[in-house]
Amino acid sequence: MALSLGQFINVSGMVKDLKSFNFSVYGRWFGYINIILCIALGIANLFHVSGVIAFGIISIIQGLVILFIEIPFLLKICPLSDNFIEFIKKFETNGWRCIFYLAMAIIQYVSIAVMATSLIVVAVGLTISSISYAVAYTKHQEFQNTNIIKNPTDDDFPHEAVVREML
Repeated sequence: MALSLGQFINVSGMVKDLKSFNFSVYGRWFGYINIILCIALGIANLFHVSGVIAFGIISIIQGLVILFIEIPFLLKICPLSDNFIEFIKKFETNGWRCIFYLAMAIIQYVSIAVMATSLIVVAVGLTISSISYAVAYTKHQEFQNTNIIKNPTDDDFPHEAVVREML
């Protein structure tokens, strides 16, 4: 059985998210973008001959941590330590996610002291996520999951065994 990305994406859920005006959903959307930015630009900055290489490595690690924070069903299908899982589960509220993204953004802003590179884009993306979660927190909006990625409890969601086989 071949799996496609379309089996995990819920287009009608995207429209519902846009109409929700819940900023935690927007923060999560930017979180997905940050995964790509952190990993791609982290790799791109590994080719500098300066201390920026360290920030590139940190960016890659940040992208992987965000992956597990924003896509929690990966915690169930990937073999991870209990300490890491407990660490990730701490960020299940708007306030904690705001602080998390802000701390990660500050780390990338510090990279400018070494050299101005494309990691500025990573810092700005992380800042946007932090601001989104901060607005949700200050408006007392409930932490809400996005409907972009299908819920593992949906009938048409691929079973864990199929996903493990694919990986």
